[in-house]
Amino acid sequence: MPTRDAAPLGSPCWTDLWTSDVEASRRFYEELFGWKAQEPSPEFGGYFMFTRNGVPVAGCMGEMGGIPANNSWKVYLACDDIEATVKSAVSAGAEIVFPPMAVADLGVQSVIVDPTGATVGLWKCGTFSGFTVLGEPGAPSWFELHTRDCASAVDFYRSALGWETDVMSDTDSLRYTTMRDPGGEGQLAGIMDATGFLPEGAPATWSVYWATDDVDTSVAKVLKLGGSVVIEASDTAYGRVALVADPTGAQSNLHAPNR
Repeated sequence: MPTRDAAPLGSPCWTDLWTSDVEASRRFYEELFGWKAQEPSPEFGGYFMFTRNGVPVAGCMGEMGGIPANNSWKVYLACDDIEATVKSAVSAGAEIVFPPMAVADLGVQSVIVDPTGATVGLWKCGTFSGFTVLGEPGAPSWFELHTRDCASAVDFYRSALGWETDVMSDTDSLRYTTMRDPGGEGQLAGIMDATGFLPEGAPATWSVYWATDDVDTSVAKVLKLGGSVVIEASDTAYGRVALVADPTGAQSNLHAPNR
């Protein structure tokens, strides 16, 4: 995927990790992907960015305001009028975790829970637009919502975020819908019916995929660094994929596209 200046509206534009062990997370991702962990910013409660080749690739933060971290990655969706987007989301059944809040001159953020129970961030860019490189090793390659109510999720993201969608599969074995890039550059995110594999009691969740040249080599490195494998590597129509967890339990995917 080519370098871009900003994410298409409604699409994933950023992700960050909320970790209970900041130092362990810094070491793990630096060694796994070759990222560089920047210094924490006191102005933003210790939030810092990981960079790849000098370019921001992900954010990270520890406990915030006395609230324990839940060891998870959060995906943010781009919007141009965040107040209107939040209002539209609430009208469509979402709940507000926190309302729009300016982050200096970087942008404005909000966090909501969609009607199927997935937490997702919203971002209106200021001086910071989010990802500028995707699909290269160590950068994000895909984003996916796992939910038990695929139809409701599709309706929500179409109405609240303005998604244009394509149904990729609608069978009992696989229900999958993608967000179409309005600019014609392909697909930007997916919604999967995860009824068959979400653990009982686990909420719907957004998941990030990290590109790698070799999934199996990366999985071996995850294990060496103290992480774990949640779903073993397997070949799919879109490449080889494995679901892994870092030493704190935060889960994300490794993805190597078909050659």
